[in-house]
Amino acid sequence: MSELEVTPPSLKPLLHYSSSPRDREPEQDDLAKVMKWQEERMARKLKGEYESAVLHLSDVIQSNLHTTMNVSSVRIEGAKATRSSFLSFLIKPVLAAPWPKDASNLESVLHATRKISDTLQRTGIFNSVEVKLERARDELSQPGDVDIVFKAREKGRFYLNTSTELGNNEGNAATQSATGRIRNVFGGAEVFEANVSFGTKTKRSFRASLTAPLTPDLSTHGEITAYRLARDNSSFASSTEGLRGIKAAVRNGLLHRGGAHEFAYDAVLRHIGDLTPAASISMRESAGQTFKSALSHSYTLDTRNDRIMGSEGFYAKVFNEYAGIGGDASHYKGELEAQFSRPLVDGLALSLTARTGLLWGIDKPTLFSDRFQLGGPTSIRAFRANSMGPRDGSDSLGGDLHWSAGASVISNIPTKPQWPVKTHVWANVGRLDAIDKNQTLVENVQRTLTSPSISAGVGLIYRFDPVRVEVNFGVPLVASKSDGSRRGLQVGMGLEFL
Repeated sequence: MSELEVTPPSLKPLLHYSSSPRDREPEQDDLAKVMKWQEERMARKLKGEYESAVLHLSDVIQSNLHTTMNVSSVRIEGAKATRSSFLSFLIKPVLAAPWPKDASNLESVLHATRKISDTLQRTGIFNSVEVKLERARDELSQPGDVDIVFKAREKGRFYLNTSTELGNNEGNAATQSATGRIRNVFGGAEVFEANVSFGTKTKRSFRASLTAPLTPDLSTHGEITAYRLARDNSSFASSTEGLRGIKAAVRNGLLHRGGAHEFAYDAVLRHIGDLTPAASISMRESAGQTFKSALSHSYTLDTRNDRIMGSEGFYAKVFNEYAGIGGDASHYKGELEAQFSRPLVDGLALSLTARTGLLWGIDKPTLFSDRFQLGGPTSIRAFRANSMGPRDGSDSLGGDLHWSAGASVISNIPTKPQWPVKTHVWANVGRLDAIDKNQTLVENVQRTLTSPSISAGVGLIYRFDPVRVEVNFGVPLVASKSDGSRRGLQVGMGLEFL
C-alpha cells in the first residue's frame, strides 16, 4: 500500500490579496494602497468597538443610577505643589450641596464628581484631571460607600516671554517687553505676574500683580497691583507724564455669562514734567505732582462671537469712579461704551459703536491727568491722536464731556473669506468739550451734542492676534477749529475701535 502524500495549504501573508475582494480592497500590486486600506479598516473597527463600549457603559450607568451610594472621601493624586487646605476649600461646598430629594445614589455621586472635576480644571493649575471611583478605604465605611479619586497633572509654574511690537495709535511706535509669570505661588491657584516694557511713546512701564481666587466656585478673584510708567505726551501736550500707583480690586462674574463686575481702590501719584520750550501757559500750570485716591466700579458684558473682529453679538461697559478720599483729585467720573454687531448677508456685517464720558469736578477743578482725550485711529478716525477738544496753542488740554459714535460695514475679501484681512466702510462722529460751570449740565450736554465733528472713509482690517490693525483712508467732513484733522492714510493698532 503506497503512502498518501499530504500537501499542506500555502500560507498567505497578512496583506495578501484575497480571492474575493470586498470593501473596496485595492489591487495587490500597490502595497502602499493596501496598507492604507488595512489601516482604515482597523480604525473603523476600533471606532466601532469604542462606540459599542461607550453605549454599553451608558446602559450600565443608566440602569444603576438609583443604586444606593455615598461618597466616603475625595482624594487628589499628583497635586504636589497645591495646598490640601485649598483643595478642601474647593471640594467641601460641592459635597455639602443638597441634591434633589436628598438622594444618596450613583447619580448624586456622578454629579458631584463632574462638578469637582470642572472646578479643578478651572483653577488653571492642572494640565489634566482624570477621575475614577473606588471602594472606600475607611474600615468604618458602609456597603455602597466609595472614594472619588482624581489623578491630576499640574502645569509648569514658571513662564517667561520677551517680545518686540511695532505700532500704536499712529502706527509708528516700537515697544520691547518682557513678561514673567509664576503660577500657583502659595499653593492656592495664586498667579504672580510682572511685566516691563520700553517704547517710544510709553518710555518705561512696569506692572506687577498678584491674583488669587476668593470663593470656592472660582467666580470671584482678588488682585493687588503695583505699577509705574513714564509716558511721552509731547506730540499733543508738550510734556511727559509719570505715574506710580497701587491698585486693589475684586472681580466677580464672567464677561459672556451675565457680565463681570470689578470693585477697586486706586492710589496713584502723577507727575507732569519735562515741558518743552513751546509748552502753553495751561500746561505749565498743570505741571507738577498730584495724588489721586479713588474708588471705582465697572461692569462689562461681552457676547460677541469674536473679541477682535466680531460680526455678531453685543458688548457693553459701564465705569464709575469717585476720587476725593484724600489727595488732590476730587471728582466723579463716569464712562459708558456699547457695541452692537450683526451679519447683514453672508460675508457682510454691520458694527455700531457708541461711547460717552463725564468728568465732574467736586469743589476743585479737574486735573489734566484725569481728563478725556479724543481723536485718533482707534477713536474718531481721520483726526490726529488726542487732538480734539479744548486747546491752548499747540497743546490739547483734554475735556470733561465727550461722546462719539461709529458705524462700519465690514466685508470679506472676494473669493477669500478665510483670510484674516477684511475691508470696511466707516463713518465716525463725536465731540470733546470742557464743562462750563456757569451753565447747567443739561445745557453743557446740549452744546456738545449739537456741534459734532464728522469723518468717513474706507480701509483694511487685519486680525493680528491678540490685536487688530487698521489701515484707513479717511476724510474729515466737519471739524471744529481746535480739532487736529488728518486727511489721508492712517494706521491704528489696538483692541477696541470705534
